[in-house]
Amino acid sequence: MREAAFIKQNSEKWKKFEILLGERYTGDPDKLSELFIELTDDLSYAQTNYPSSKITIYLNDLTLRVHGNIYKNKKEKSGRFFSFWKSELPLTIYRNRNALLASLIIFAISIAMGVISAYYDDSFVRIILGDNYVNMTISNIERGDPMAVYKGEGETNMFLFITFNNIRVAFMTFAAGVAYALGTVYFLFTNGVMLGAFQTFFYKYDLLLHSVLTIWIHGTIEISSIVIAGGAGLVLGNSLLFPGTYSRGVSLMRGAREGAKISLGLVPLFIVAGFLEGFVTRHTEMHNAIKLLIILVSAGFIIYYFVFYPKLIHNRYNHATKN
Repeated sequence: MREAAFIKQNSEKWKKFEILLGERYTGDPDKLSELFIELTDDLSYAQTNYPSSKITIYLNDLTLRVHGNIYKNKKEKSGRFFSFWKSELPLTIYRNRNALLASLIIFAISIAMGVISAYYDDSFVRIILGDNYVNMTISNIERGDPMAVYKGEGETNMFLFITFNNIRVAFMTFAAGVAYALGTVYFLFTNGVMLGAFQTFFYKYDLLLHSVLTIWIHGTIEISSIVIAGGAGLVLGNSLLFPGTYSRGVSLMRGAREGAKISLGLVPLFIVAGFLEGFVTRHTEMHNAIKLLIILVSAGFIIYYFVFYPKLIHNRYNHATKN
């Protein structure tokens, strides 16, 4: 779109913000927030297509002024806790969808590297997983209980340990993005290679299906959440690498805020994953149909909430601002 057409198409909307900034807004604060989201989309478009234009500078300034006006005066509502997962987090996910996709691609490539390396080199699994774990698992396989590792501790202790450990890893993956995203890429790479080597190890013992139907009871949510946390880390790293028209300090604050929202939104998922690993995965005697059902329901939720629902909410808010 030509710059003149872009300005003509959106100038009336920008005037609304100018008017709102000149008076004390007493309407629905969520409506103003929705308009603000659309303004940030316009700014992103301008930064991409007209990086040196005066309109980009204007939108940058207007966005900062509107943002300050909203969050300086806005009162928290009683439903804020629920609205975070209902609308705020999905919109954050949508705005940063490219970073989440990049995280998934990095993780998938890492898995492939782990699979190939473990397939052609038996010693690779021991390097990645450690001799103790490999020897223990081989012993469990020989005794006819390959997944015995999930029965080694009490249910509650395992649930608490796994949950807090996963939350710690997720926030480390996010925070590592401050090293210009390299730290996050490292966490994604090591976890992906480990997963690939792990599954290949069971494949070589003709236990791939058995391992998948057991491990992915909790792993569907757990691994997906690690990938999403990686996306949050890339958001943080990109804010330093590509500050656009902002100073690096302002861009870093924006990236940290966006990434922190995504990471915080993963906490309930890690609690569910920890519960499944502590109380459900250990029951390897469950019928395969039940295991598959849990995996499919978990995968369905992840795909809907983190792929389709954010777009749905974004389109709904766009439609509301145009009416």
